[in-house]
Amino acid sequence: MPGVSAVHAQATRRRGPAVRVVVQRVASARVEAAGQVLASIGCGLLILAGFEEADADPDIAWMSAKLARLRIFPDAAGTMNRRLLDVHGEAPAMSQCTLLASTRKGNRPSWSRAARPEVAQPLFDRFVGSLERALGCRVQTGEFGADMQVHLINDGPVTISIDSRCPE
Repeated sequence: MPGVSAVHAQATRRRGPAVRVVVQRVASARVEAAGQVLASIGCGLLILAGFEEADADPDIAWMSAKLARLRIFPDAAGTMNRRLLDVHGEAPAMSQCTLLASTRKGNRPSWSRAARPEVAQPLFDRFVGSLERALGCRVQTGEFGADMQVHLINDGPVTISIDSRCPE
């Protein structure tokens, strides 16, 4: 995606909020709510995304491009060298405010950093659209704000946490 590094440079100059994602390489995954299957895939990436109030389009664009380019599928030699597109995988995405939990004070998590639902849902919708453009395919989703059950077979296991402001 052209200009992504420039967009990321602009996004990382600011301190504060960031799109936070946990991505898992899966052999299969299924998401259900109220007994209904909302998303179901074979090989691919399960993406859990959390948003803060001040998250913006540069953060979303950077994260989408990073996920599309992420090489965590094995090649013929067994080296993690292939992207989701290379393996013809799928990538369901779920909004998950609990990724922004703070346990700094006490033992009960605080989600005060998480965007309110009326802010988070449009951010998540823009993230899904950006991810679909970056991947060139439809991205299945769960139901925003619903109590969902996520069933998965983690392949590897490979689980990676990515923050748009702290690329490591």
